[in-house]
Amino acid sequence: MAAENQTQIGEATIDQKDRPWIIALTVLLAVLVATWLLVTPTGWWEKIRLLGYAVCHQIETRSFFYHDMQSPLCARCTGMYLGGLLAIGYQAWQGRKGRFPPVWVMMILGLLFIWFGVDGVNSFLRFFPGFTFGYQPSNLLRLTTGMGVGLGIGAILTPLFNQTAWADWINRSFFEKWYGFPILLLIAALMTLGIYSQQPVILLPAMFASGLGVVFLLGALHSVIALMLIKRSNRQLSWKEMTLPLLIGFNVAMIQILATSLFRFLLIGSWAPFNL
Repeated sequence: MAAENQTQIGEATIDQKDRPWIIALTVLLAVLVATWLLVTPTGWWEKIRLLGYAVCHQIETRSFFYHDMQSPLCARCTGMYLGGLLAIGYQAWQGRKGRFPPVWVMMILGLLFIWFGVDGVNSFLRFFPGFTFGYQPSNLLRLTTGMGVGLGIGAILTPLFNQTAWADWINRSFFEKWYGFPILLLIAALMTLGIYSQQPVILLPAMFASGLGVVFLLGALHSVIALMLIKRSNRQLSWKEMTLPLLIGFNVAMIQILATSLFRFLLIGSWAPFNL
């Protein structure tokens, strides 16, 4: 009984020590979000679109549209961020597994990354007049290669988060069964075709999710870094105990989005996409 009381007192002390930081970071996050809403142009979709302004060129010919609403991200970045969200969501329901994917999965992800690079270079070279080598790029290829890299980001970030955050993480891979990764690839392929079909019932939610995905993925990555910096690795047992590192991570994500967006705005003098 004495030991139990001591544990409870220790936990209460830790919570008490974190509380001022949690309050301060919550207020800071609210200020950052309010600043974002104030400095960006009016219109709810413009604010969603401009979440991608910090990380993507948003060239119109390389982006999807729903009527006059442009996607927050180009086709390649749309695939990348949605692929990351898909892989994280696919793994999240399987528990706190923290082992990285097996070698054969990593090899496929590596090939997808190489394809991403080759297609990106081929697409970039098309900006130069008279360039006739390579192949004709398309938004389908951009979306597909972006999706492949996004799957890789999610497949690595999820176990990295679990093995860094949780004291009770499981030393097993999400793809230990042979059919686990092929199912993910199939879902990604169906999502890619659905987005490329530009059917409103698929395209509009995908566009919305891609914009929010910028905040989510940056916040998750910075939360992992925060866990290491504040020496909280492998100490949490519940999401409540993750409040402080998550607040740090999402504050850093919002600061990054604001700083990068304002730098780009000062550089080109416009909130519009690049016009090349």
